[in-house]
Formats: sequence, structure tokens, C-alpha cells
Amino acid sequence: MQRIQQLAAISEDTDGVTRRFGTPAFVRGQHLVRTWMGASGLHTRLDGIGNVRGRLESPVSGAKTFVLASHIDTVVNAGKFDGPLGVLLGLDLLENLAAQGESLPFHLELIAFSDEEGVRFHTTYLGSKVVTGAFEESLLIRTDAEGITLAQAIADMGGDPAALAQDAIPTTDWLGYFEVHIEQGPVLWERNIPVALVTAIAGQQRVELTWRGMAGHAGTVPMHMRQDALAGVAEFVLAAEQFGLTHAHELVATVGKLDVRHAASNVIPGEVVCSLDLRSAEAARLSSAYAELQALAETIATRRHLHLTWNMVQYTAPVSCHAGLNELLAQAITEAGHPVVPLVSGAGHDAVPVSEVAPATMLFVRCFKGISHNPLENVELPDLAAAVEVSERFLSLLLTSEIRNGS
Repeated sequence: MQRIQQLAAISEDTDGVTRRFGTPAFVRGQHLVRTWMGASGLHTRLDGIGNVRGRLESPVSGAKTFVLASHIDTVVNAGKFDGPLGVLLGLDLLENLAAQGESLPFHLELIAFSDEEGVRFHTTYLGSKVVTGAFEESLLIRTDAEGITLAQAIADMGGDPAALAQDAIPTTDWLGYFEVHIEQGPVLWERNIPVALVTAIAGQQRVELTWRGMAGHAGTVPMHMRQDALAGVAEFVLAAEQFGLTHAHELVATVGKLDVRHAASNVIPGEVVCSLDLRSAEAARLSSAYAELQALAETIATRRHLHLTWNMVQYTAPVSCHAGLNELLAQAITEAGHPVVPLVSGAGHDAVPVSEVAPATMLFVRCFKGISHNPLENVELPDLAAAVEVSERFLSLLLTSEIRNGS
């Protein structure tokens, strides 16, 4: 907990915690975490994308690698626990193993991913995509708000944009992946339970909708003759909310951004851009809901004589956690004296790209009222202690399990 507080003190601002990828605050946090890893007996390095990596090596010839990880970048005005909790809890586990000095049946690697939130360059999972070999070189020309390219940001941190592929763990070397994260939802808080077993991570589809009507004078254009783009968006926002409420057992739908172009109090809005964030743990339902909401938006636009451009900007498929690893994690939760609460994560995590190359499992930790991406984000000490105990039991089970032999 002291380490979490120390890392949280490194921020771009003083109100909350802001540590965007590649910024001076991020680099200071990056070096602090690496210092802790080195002092704990891990072999450390910074890779090309800025991930902080520490390893405990196995003496076994041809041993595979099991990864414990989360991220240390944040959204703007974030809390202290989203991401760093998993990194620093993992550090505690490996620090204890290093102190014991026992030989391991496989390599253990702790990774503090450099960019999961995607705030600066509007892309997610940069750190974990490099480690899994899924990084797209086309992203290197993407620019931030100041016009700095991703390639330049990497170079500014001392990395080589052309050599990122060398930092991937080969697919044949992966044994598995474990991530501890705050729940970011209220279920554990309401049930007064410290931890939960993540069974799946919801898929996501993000859309940018541009609505075009006709700008006009607010005092002279009769109401029945208007092509008010904002009024059309307003209708869609409420329709999307109602759609989400109607199908709440299988999906969520959110309009989180609204941009009224050339806005003025005395002008009928002629162009408005809004977002749509759609999530479901079922791929088929995600696809059908996407089509239904697109049809709904087009119906609204047609009736209001608006032109609609529908542009999907991101798609992430739903991910199921690995049955064998989840069985061990459930056993660890039970042995620690807690009920096994299965939860689907509505938020994305680095476990998503990792699951493409390796078995993955996740442990959720209760957070205050389910609040996240907010300075009020908090984990109480007893819940942190429970997460440490469960994780230690899980790692102990893994070290003696047949999963390590690939079964």
C-alpha cells in the first residue's frame, strides 16, 4: 500500500493521478517501479515500448514463462489503484519468492505495461500488444494532441520504434498470464466480499456518429422546417439508453462524447458528432446489437432529414478466461476462506491481447462503491490483504500444478 501511495504521488497534475504514456510523469513512475523490481531481486529491463519488466529465472532447460502483469499508465484525473495494484501486488509475490531462493519450474516475469488506457494516442493495449507480438506498425504515425507521433514518443523514452518486434515473448514460450485488478464495479462492494473470479471480459465496439443537418438562425427558422442535428442526437442518446436498459442482462450501451460543431446559443446546430460504446460478453449479441442500434440511428436521421455517417473506430472480441487457471484461482479463493464469485468484466484489460497467445486468468478486488477512473477510487487494506493471500495461494498451486506441463 505504501508503494501504491508513492507511485500515485507521481502525476502530471496535483488534483488526482494523471500519468499518460511517455510523459515526464510516466517516465518518473516507470523508473521508480524498475528500482523496486531491482531491489527485490528481479532481473529488470525497459523494453522498446516502455514496459518495465522483471524476471525470476528458472534453471530448467526450455522452461516456459508465466507472466504477472497490469499497467502503470492512467486516464486523466484517475485514482491510485487501477493498474498499479496488479503490478505492485505481483512485485510483492515475486519479491517473496526471490527471498526464498528456491528453484522454479518455469520463468516468472512481472510486467508493468506502459499503455493500457490509450489516452494519449487513442489506442489501447500498446504495451501488451508488443509483448504478445500483435503490435501494428501503422500505429507509429499516429499523433497526440500536440502533433507528436507515437514513434517520436517511443524514441523520446529511449526506445527504438523499428525494433519493437524483438520485445515479444514467442508464442511457444508462454505458459500463462495472471492479472489482479480492481473490479471497477459495485458488485463486490454491495456484497461485502473482497475478491472475485473473472470468467470473461466483455467485447467492445466503439462508433463515431456524425449527424449533419442545416445550421440556421435560432430566431428566424420555423420549428417545423428545421434540420437540427443536435435534436437528432438527443433522440438517439435516449434511445441508446433505453436499448441498454431493455437488454441490461446481456449488454451495456453508452454515449459518452458529444461535439457540437460551431456551437452558439443563437444557431440551430448543423453538425454534431457523438460516440457510442457498446459492450457484451457474447460475440453474437454484440454483433446483433450493433446492427440494431445502427438501424435505429438511421431511422432517426431519416425521419429528421439528417445525413448520418456511422464509423466504427474500435472492435474488441469478448474473451473467456482459461478454465484450468480459473479452477486453480477458484481453489485459492476457497482456501483463503472466501466465496467464489464469478464476474464478467465490462472493462477491457491487458488480458485481452494476451489471451490470443496464452491462457489467462484474472482476480478482481473490491473497490469503494465500484468507483474507478476517479480520484475517489480506493481499496481498503483488508481487501488488499485478502488479494495478496489469494494470489500467493494461486501461485503456490500453479508451481505444483500439472498446468505447468501444458496439460
